[in-house]
Amino acid sequence: MTHSVKVIGVGMIPFTKPGQSDTYDIMGEKAARLALADAGIEYKDIGQVYAGYIYADSCAGQAAVYPLGLSGVPVFNVNNNCATGSSALFLARQAVETGAVDCALAVGFEQMMPGMLGTLFDDRPGPGNKIFAEMVKIQGYEPKAPPTAQLFGGAAREYSDKYGTKPETFGKISEKARRHAANNPYAVFRDPLSLDEIMQSPELYGVITRYQSCPPTCGAAAAVVCSEAFAKKHSLLNQAVSIKGQAMTTDLPGLFDSPDMLQIVGYGMAKEAADKVYNQAGVDPSDIDVVELHDCFTANELISYESLGLTPEGSAEQFVWDEDNTYGGKVVVNPSGGLLSKGHPLGATGLAQCTELVWQLRGTAQGRQVSNARHALQHNLGIGGACVVTLYGRD
Repeated sequence: MTHSVKVIGVGMIPFTKPGQSDTYDIMGEKAARLALADAGIEYKDIGQVYAGYIYADSCAGQAAVYPLGLSGVPVFNVNNNCATGSSALFLARQAVETGAVDCALAVGFEQMMPGMLGTLFDDRPGPGNKIFAEMVKIQGYEPKAPPTAQLFGGAAREYSDKYGTKPETFGKISEKARRHAANNPYAVFRDPLSLDEIMQSPELYGVITRYQSCPPTCGAAAAVVCSEAFAKKHSLLNQAVSIKGQAMTTDLPGLFDSPDMLQIVGYGMAKEAADKVYNQAGVDPSDIDVVELHDCFTANELISYESLGLTPEGSAEQFVWDEDNTYGGKVVVNPSGGLLSKGHPLGATGLAQCTELVWQLRGTAQGRQVSNARHALQHNLGIGGACVVTLYGRD
Protein backbone atom coordinates (compact mmCIF):
# COMPACT_ATOMS: atom_id res chain seq x y z
CA MET A 1 0.00 0.00 0.00
CA THR A 2 1.36 3.45 -0.86
CA HIS A 3 0.03 5.02 2.34
CA SER A 4 -0.71 3.30 5.60
CA VAL A 5 -4.42 2.85 6.29
CA LYS A 6 -5.59 1.77 9.73
CA VAL A 7 -8.74 0.08 10.96
CA ILE A 8 -9.37 1.81 14.29
CA GLY A 9 -12.89 0.69 15.09
CA VAL A 10 -15.15 -2.25 14.29
CA GLY A 11 -18.60 -3.33 15.38
CA MET A 12 -21.29 -5.85 14.59
CA ILE A 13 -24.57 -7.05 16.02
CA PRO A 14 -25.55 -10.69 16.56
CA PHE A 15 -26.82 -12.26 13.35
CA THR A 16 -30.34 -13.69 13.30
CA LYS A 17 -32.70 -15.68 11.14
CA PRO A 18 -35.08 -13.66 8.93
CA GLY A 19 -38.04 -12.29 10.84
CA GLN A 20 -36.14 -12.05 14.12
CA SER A 21 -34.16 -8.86 13.51
CA ASP A 22 -34.68 -5.13 13.68
CA THR A 23 -35.26 -3.36 10.39
CA TYR A 24 -32.23 -2.71 8.19
CA ASP A 25 -31.87 0.96 9.19
CA ILE A 26 -31.80 0.19 12.92
CA MET A 27 -29.32 -2.66 12.41
CA GLY A 28 -27.03 -0.45 10.34
CA GLU A 29 -27.21 2.37 12.87
CA LYS A 30 -26.36 0.00 15.75
CA ALA A 31 -23.34 -1.46 13.96
CA ALA A 32 -22.07 2.00 13.01
CA ARG A 33 -22.44 3.23 16.59
CA LEU A 34 -20.51 0.21 17.86
CA ALA A 35 -17.67 0.86 15.41
CA LEU A 36 -17.49 4.55 16.32
CA ALA A 37 -17.50 3.73 20.03
CA ASP A 38 -14.78 1.13 19.48
CA ALA A 39 -12.71 3.75 17.65
CA GLY A 40 -13.34 6.31 20.36
CA ILE A 41 -14.37 9.01 17.89
CA GLU A 42 -17.61 10.77 16.95
CA TYR A 43 -19.58 10.74 13.74
CA LYS A 44 -18.52 14.32 13.06
CA ASP A 45 -14.96 13.01 12.58
CA ILE A 46 -16.06 10.90 9.59
CA GLY A 47 -15.29 12.37 6.17
CA GLN A 48 -17.17 9.87 3.98
CA VAL A 49 -19.55 6.94 4.46
CA TYR A 50 -19.87 3.82 2.32
CA ALA A 51 -23.00 1.77 2.99
CA GLY A 52 -23.35 -1.73 1.58
CA TYR A 53 -26.61 -3.63 1.09
CA ILE A 54 -28.56 -5.55 -1.55
CA TYR A 55 -32.17 -5.89 -0.42
CA ALA A 56 -33.10 -2.27 0.29
CA ASP A 57 -34.12 0.78 -1.70
CA SER A 58 -31.94 3.65 -2.86
CA CYS A 59 -30.39 5.78 -0.12
CA ALA A 60 -30.85 3.08 2.53
CA GLY A 61 -27.35 4.05 3.67
CA GLN A 62 -28.58 7.52 4.55
CA ALA A 63 -31.47 6.00 6.48
CA ALA A 64 -28.98 4.00 8.57
CA VAL A 65 -26.51 6.81 9.34
CA TYR A 66 -28.74 9.89 9.57
CA PRO A 67 -29.57 9.06 13.23
CA LEU A 68 -25.83 9.43 13.90
CA GLY A 69 -25.96 13.03 12.76
CA LEU A 70 -26.65 15.21 9.73
CA SER A 71 -23.08 16.20 8.98
CA GLY A 72 -23.48 16.76 5.24
CA VAL A 73 -20.70 14.33 4.29
CA PRO A 74 -21.01 12.11 1.19
CA VAL A 75 -22.85 8.83 1.76
CA PHE A 76 -22.27 6.28 -1.02
CA ASN A 77 -24.59 3.31 -1.42
CA VAL A 78 -22.83 0.13 -2.61
CA ASN A 79 -24.30 -3.07 -4.11
CA ASN A 80 -21.86 -5.71 -5.38
CA ASN A 81 -23.67 -8.96 -4.73
CA CYS A 82 -22.20 -11.03 -1.87
CA ALA A 83 -18.97 -8.97 -1.97
CA THR A 84 -20.90 -5.81 -1.09
CA GLY A 85 -19.55 -5.30 2.45
CA SER A 86 -15.94 -5.67 1.44
CA SER A 87 -16.53 -3.46 -1.60
CA ALA A 88 -17.69 -0.72 0.78
CA LEU A 89 -14.56 -1.31 2.84
CA PHE A 90 -12.41 -1.17 -0.32
CA LEU A 91 -13.85 2.22 -1.24
CA ALA A 92 -13.43 3.59 2.29
CA ARG A 93 -9.82 2.41 2.37
CA GLN A 94 -9.19 3.90 -1.07
CA ALA A 95 -10.63 7.27 -0.01
CA VAL A 96 -8.26 7.39 2.96
CA GLU A 97 -5.25 6.07 1.05
CA THR A 98 -5.60 8.68 -1.70
CA GLY A 99 -5.96 11.49 0.83
CA ALA A 100 -9.55 12.33 -0.08
CA VAL A 101 -10.45 12.06 3.61
CA ASP A 102 -8.63 11.33 6.85
CA CYS A 103 -11.30 9.01 8.23
CA ALA A 104 -14.14 7.01 6.64
CA LEU A 105 -16.91 4.70 7.79
CA ALA A 106 -17.94 1.51 6.00
CA VAL A 107 -21.20 -0.06 7.16
CA GLY A 108 -23.04 -3.07 5.77
CA PHE A 109 -26.47 -4.42 6.60
CA GLU A 110 -29.09 -6.80 5.26
CA GLN A 111 -32.69 -7.59 6.16
CA MET A 112 -33.26 -10.85 4.32
CA MET A 113 -36.26 -13.08 3.71
CA PRO A 114 -36.40 -16.84 4.35
CA GLY A 115 -35.33 -19.27 1.64
CA MET A 116 -32.76 -19.38 -1.11
CA LEU A 117 -31.78 -16.25 -3.04
CA GLY A 118 -34.15 -15.33 -5.82
CA THR A 119 -34.71 -12.70 -8.49
CA LEU A 120 -36.63 -9.60 -7.42
CA PHE A 121 -37.19 -8.14 -10.90
CA ASP A 122 -38.70 -10.41 -13.54
CA ASP A 123 -39.36 -7.70 -16.13
CA ARG A 124 -35.71 -7.12 -17.15
CA PRO A 125 -32.50 -9.07 -17.82
CA GLY A 126 -30.79 -10.37 -14.69
CA PRO A 127 -27.16 -9.30 -14.29
CA GLY A 128 -26.13 -12.93 -13.69
CA ASN A 129 -27.88 -14.29 -16.76
CA LYS A 130 -24.68 -14.89 -18.69
CA ILE A 131 -23.09 -16.73 -15.75
CA PHE A 132 -26.10 -19.02 -15.37
CA ALA A 133 -26.33 -19.54 -19.12
CA GLU A 134 -22.71 -20.72 -19.09
CA MET A 135 -23.50 -23.05 -16.20
CA VAL A 136 -26.42 -24.53 -18.12
CA LYS A 137 -24.20 -25.02 -21.16
CA ILE A 138 -21.64 -26.88 -19.03
CA GLN A 139 -23.86 -29.05 -16.84
CA GLY A 140 -27.52 -28.46 -17.63
CA TYR A 141 -30.15 -27.17 -15.23
CA GLU A 142 -32.14 -28.85 -12.49
CA PRO A 143 -35.45 -26.97 -12.00
CA LYS A 144 -35.94 -28.21 -8.44
CA ALA A 145 -32.46 -27.32 -7.18
CA PRO A 146 -31.48 -23.83 -5.92
CA PRO A 147 -29.55 -22.03 -8.69
CA THR A 148 -26.64 -21.02 -6.46
CA ALA A 149 -26.32 -24.58 -5.15
CA GLN A 150 -26.07 -25.72 -8.77
CA LEU A 151 -23.21 -23.29 -9.36
CA PHE A 152 -21.15 -24.38 -6.38
CA GLY A 153 -22.28 -28.01 -6.49
CA GLY A 154 -21.13 -28.09 -10.09
CA ALA A 155 -17.75 -26.70 -9.06
CA ALA A 156 -17.53 -29.37 -6.33
CA ARG A 157 -18.27 -32.11 -8.85
CA GLU A 158 -15.70 -30.77 -11.32
CA TYR A 159 -13.05 -30.54 -8.60
CA SER A 160 -13.90 -34.02 -7.31
CA ASP A 161 -13.75 -35.54 -10.79
CA LYS A 162 -10.29 -34.05 -11.27
CA TYR A 163 -8.80 -35.01 -7.91
CA GLY A 164 -10.95 -37.88 -6.65
CA THR A 165 -12.28 -35.93 -3.66
CA LYS A 166 -14.59 -37.79 -1.28
CA PRO A 167 -18.04 -36.29 -0.56
CA GLU A 168 -17.25 -36.47 3.16
CA THR A 169 -14.40 -34.00 2.69
CA PHE A 170 -16.91 -31.27 1.96
CA GLY A 171 -18.96 -32.31 4.97
CA LYS A 172 -15.89 -32.04 7.22
CA ILE A 173 -15.73 -28.33 6.39
CA SER A 174 -19.24 -27.78 7.71
CA GLU A 175 -18.45 -29.82 10.81
CA LYS A 176 -15.52 -27.49 11.49
CA ALA A 177 -17.67 -24.41 10.91
CA ARG A 178 -20.15 -25.48 13.58
CA ARG A 179 -17.34 -26.31 16.01
CA HIS A 180 -15.84 -22.84 15.57
CA ALA A 181 -19.20 -21.07 15.77
CA ALA A 182 -19.88 -22.63 19.16
CA ASN A 183 -17.54 -19.97 20.58
CA ASN A 184 -19.11 -17.07 18.67
CA PRO A 185 -22.02 -15.26 20.38
CA TYR A 186 -22.75 -13.44 17.09
CA ALA A 187 -23.38 -16.64 15.08
CA VAL A 188 -26.79 -17.94 14.02
CA PHE A 189 -25.93 -21.65 14.29
CA ARG A 190 -23.89 -22.55 17.36
CA ASP A 191 -24.99 -26.13 17.95
CA PRO A 192 -22.50 -28.80 16.80
CA LEU A 193 -23.26 -31.13 13.92
CA SER A 194 -21.70 -34.54 13.34
CA LEU A 195 -20.34 -35.50 9.95
CA ASP A 196 -23.12 -38.07 9.63
CA GLU A 197 -25.79 -35.44 10.31
CA ILE A 198 -24.28 -33.16 7.69
CA MET A 199 -24.01 -35.86 5.03
CA GLN A 200 -27.52 -37.19 5.71
CA SER A 201 -29.23 -33.79 5.52
CA PRO A 202 -31.31 -33.19 2.34
CA GLU A 203 -29.33 -32.97 -0.88
CA LEU A 204 -29.35 -29.59 -2.59
CA TYR A 205 -27.24 -30.44 -5.63
CA GLY A 206 -24.53 -33.02 -6.15
CA VAL A 207 -22.41 -33.42 -3.02
CA ILE A 208 -23.88 -30.26 -1.46
CA THR A 209 -26.37 -30.99 1.32
CA ARG A 210 -28.51 -28.59 3.28
CA TYR A 211 -25.99 -28.30 6.12
CA GLN A 212 -23.29 -27.40 3.61
CA SER A 213 -25.07 -24.20 2.58
CA CYS A 214 -25.09 -20.83 4.34
CA PRO A 215 -28.44 -19.68 5.75
CA PRO A 216 -30.31 -16.49 4.80
CA THR A 217 -29.47 -14.09 7.61
CA CYS A 218 -30.17 -10.60 8.93
CA GLY A 219 -27.44 -8.49 10.50
CA ALA A 220 -25.05 -5.58 10.26
CA ALA A 221 -21.37 -4.76 10.76
CA ALA A 222 -19.16 -1.70 10.35
CA ALA A 223 -15.56 -0.52 10.32
CA VAL A 224 -13.84 2.84 10.75
CA VAL A 225 -10.66 3.36 8.72
CA CYS A 226 -8.27 6.29 8.91
CA SER A 227 -4.84 7.56 7.98
CA GLU A 228 -1.84 6.98 10.21
CA ALA A 229 -1.71 10.71 10.90
CA PHE A 230 -5.34 10.69 12.09
CA ALA A 231 -4.65 7.70 14.34
CA LYS A 232 -1.63 9.42 15.84
CA LYS A 233 -3.50 12.68 16.39
CA HIS A 234 -6.25 10.87 18.29
CA SER A 235 -3.86 8.52 20.16
CA LEU A 236 -5.39 5.45 18.52
CA LEU A 237 -2.33 3.60 17.21
CA ASN A 238 -2.33 1.06 20.04
CA GLN A 239 -5.69 -0.34 18.90
CA ALA A 240 -5.13 0.11 15.17
CA VAL A 241 -4.85 -2.77 12.73
CA SER A 242 -3.15 -2.01 9.41
CA ILE A 243 -4.53 -2.87 5.99
CA LYS A 244 -1.31 -4.26 4.49
CA GLY A 245 -2.80 -5.08 1.11
CA GLN A 246 -6.15 -5.05 -0.63
CA ALA A 247 -7.32 -5.88 -4.13
CA MET A 248 -10.65 -6.10 -5.88
CA THR A 249 -11.12 -8.08 -9.07
CA THR A 250 -13.93 -8.86 -11.46
CA ASP A 251 -14.16 -11.78 -13.87
CA LEU A 252 -11.16 -12.34 -16.11
CA PRO A 253 -10.75 -12.87 -19.87
CA GLY A 254 -11.60 -16.36 -21.05
CA LEU A 255 -14.37 -16.96 -18.50
CA PHE A 256 -16.87 -17.94 -21.21
CA ASP A 257 -14.37 -19.60 -23.55
CA SER A 258 -13.94 -22.93 -21.78
CA PRO A 259 -16.24 -25.22 -19.76
CA ASP A 260 -14.83 -24.60 -16.29
CA MET A 261 -17.18 -24.41 -13.31
CA LEU A 262 -14.36 -23.43 -10.93
CA GLN A 263 -13.82 -20.28 -12.96
CA ILE A 264 -17.58 -19.65 -13.12
CA VAL A 265 -17.72 -19.52 -9.30
CA GLY A 266 -14.76 -17.15 -8.98
CA TYR A 267 -11.60 -19.24 -8.59
CA GLY A 268 -9.70 -17.03 -11.04
CA MET A 269 -10.92 -13.77 -9.49
CA ALA A 270 -9.85 -14.96 -6.04
CA LYS A 271 -6.41 -16.10 -7.18
CA GLU A 272 -5.78 -12.86 -9.05
CA ALA A 273 -6.80 -10.74 -6.04
CA ALA A 274 -4.82 -12.85 -3.57
CA ASP A 275 -1.67 -12.74 -5.69
CA LYS A 276 -1.91 -8.95 -5.89
CA VAL A 277 -2.38 -8.66 -2.12
CA TYR A 278 0.58 -10.90 -1.25
CA ASN A 279 2.71 -8.84 -3.62
CA GLN A 280 1.54 -5.53 -2.11
CA ALA A 281 2.16 -6.66 1.44
CA GLY A 282 5.36 -8.60 0.84
CA VAL A 283 3.77 -11.50 2.70
CA ASP A 284 3.77 -15.19 1.74
CA PRO A 285 0.63 -17.33 2.12
CA SER A 286 2.55 -19.44 4.64
CA ASP A 287 2.76 -16.35 6.87
CA ILE A 288 -1.03 -16.15 7.27
CA ASP A 289 -2.25 -17.11 10.75
CA VAL A 290 -6.00 -16.70 10.41
CA VAL A 291 -8.43 -16.41 7.49
CA GLU A 292 -12.05 -15.42 7.09
CA LEU A 293 -13.05 -16.69 3.66
CA HIS A 294 -16.29 -16.83 1.70
CA ASP A 295 -17.75 -20.26 2.55
CA CYS A 296 -21.24 -19.72 1.12
CA PHE A 297 -21.08 -23.45 0.37
CA THR A 298 -18.51 -25.96 1.60
CA ALA A 299 -17.36 -26.32 -2.01
CA ASN A 300 -16.25 -22.72 -2.13
CA GLU A 301 -14.20 -23.06 1.04
CA LEU A 302 -12.45 -26.11 -0.37
CA ILE A 303 -11.46 -24.52 -3.67
CA SER A 304 -10.60 -21.23 -1.97
CA TYR A 305 -7.86 -22.94 0.06
CA GLU A 306 -6.08 -23.33 -3.26
CA SER A 307 -7.03 -20.07 -4.99
CA LEU A 308 -5.74 -18.17 -1.94
CA GLY A 309 -2.49 -20.15 -1.92
CA LEU A 310 -3.07 -21.71 1.50
CA THR A 311 -2.33 -25.17 0.07
CA PRO A 312 -1.07 -26.31 -3.37
CA GLU A 313 -3.51 -27.18 -6.15
CA GLY A 314 -5.01 -30.62 -5.72
CA SER A 315 -4.10 -30.86 -2.03
CA ALA A 316 -7.20 -29.34 -0.42
CA GLU A 317 -8.64 -32.72 0.60
CA GLN A 318 -5.52 -33.66 2.55
CA PHE A 319 -5.49 -30.16 4.03
CA VAL A 320 -8.97 -30.81 5.43
CA TRP A 321 -8.37 -34.31 6.79
CA ASP A 322 -5.03 -33.26 8.35
CA GLU A 323 -7.02 -30.49 10.10
CA ASP A 324 -4.59 -27.88 8.82
CA ASN A 325 -7.60 -25.54 8.52
CA THR A 326 -8.31 -25.29 12.26
CA TYR A 327 -6.68 -24.68 15.63
CA GLY A 328 -3.42 -26.58 15.91
CA GLY A 329 -3.04 -26.76 12.12
CA LYS A 330 -1.30 -24.54 9.58
CA VAL A 331 -3.92 -21.76 9.50
CA VAL A 332 -7.23 -21.24 11.30
CA VAL A 333 -9.95 -20.78 8.67
CA ASN A 334 -13.20 -19.07 9.65
CA PRO A 335 -12.82 -18.99 13.44
CA SER A 336 -16.14 -17.09 13.46
CA GLY A 337 -17.94 -20.10 12.03
CA GLY A 338 -17.96 -18.48 8.61
CA LEU A 339 -20.97 -17.91 6.42
CA LEU A 340 -21.99 -21.54 6.98
CA SER A 341 -22.60 -21.08 10.71
CA LYS A 342 -22.24 -17.39 11.59
CA GLY A 343 -24.62 -16.53 8.76
CA HIS A 344 -24.56 -14.52 5.54
CA PRO A 345 -26.43 -11.18 5.63
CA LEU A 346 -25.16 -10.25 2.18
CA GLY A 347 -24.32 -6.58 2.63
CA ALA A 348 -22.82 -7.12 6.08
CA THR A 349 -20.71 -10.21 5.45
CA GLY A 350 -17.51 -8.51 4.28
CA LEU A 351 -17.52 -6.12 7.22
CA ALA A 352 -18.30 -8.95 9.65
CA GLN A 353 -15.23 -10.75 8.33
CA CYS A 354 -13.20 -7.56 8.87
CA THR A 355 -14.53 -7.23 12.41
CA GLU A 356 -13.58 -10.82 13.31
CA LEU A 357 -10.06 -10.42 11.96
CA VAL A 358 -9.49 -7.12 13.75
CA TRP A 359 -10.54 -8.80 17.00
CA GLN A 360 -8.17 -11.69 16.24
CA LEU A 361 -5.21 -9.38 15.63
CA ARG A 362 -5.98 -7.37 18.75
CA GLY A 363 -6.13 -10.60 20.76
CA THR A 364 -9.70 -9.95 21.90
CA ALA A 365 -11.54 -12.80 20.16
CA GLN A 366 -12.03 -14.65 23.45
CA GLY A 367 -12.88 -18.34 22.97
CA ARG A 368 -12.10 -18.10 19.25
CA GLN A 369 -8.69 -16.50 19.69
CA VAL A 370 -5.91 -17.70 17.41
CA SER A 371 -2.66 -17.68 19.37
CA ASN A 372 -0.15 -14.98 18.42
CA ALA A 373 -2.04 -13.95 15.28
CA ARG A 374 -0.02 -11.41 13.28
CA HIS A 375 -1.29 -11.72 9.69
CA ALA A 376 -4.95 -12.14 8.78
CA LEU A 377 -6.50 -12.67 5.35
CA GLN A 378 -10.05 -11.86 4.23
CA HIS A 379 -11.76 -13.23 1.10
CA ASN A 380 -15.24 -12.03 0.06
CA LEU A 381 -16.79 -13.16 -3.22
CA GLY A 382 -19.78 -12.11 -5.29
CA ILE A 383 -20.88 -14.08 -8.35
CA GLY A 384 -21.37 -12.03 -11.45
CA GLY A 385 -18.83 -10.89 -10.28
CA ALA A 386 -16.54 -9.33 -7.73
CA CYS A 387 -13.91 -10.56 -5.32
CA VAL A 388 -12.17 -8.56 -2.61
CA VAL A 389 -9.13 -9.91 -0.76
CA THR A 390 -7.67 -7.96 2.16
CA LEU A 391 -4.61 -8.62 4.28
CA TYR A 392 -4.43 -7.16 7.77
CA GLY A 393 -1.50 -6.99 10.19
CA ARG A 394 -0.28 -5.50 13.44
CA ASP A 395 2.74 -3.19 13.17
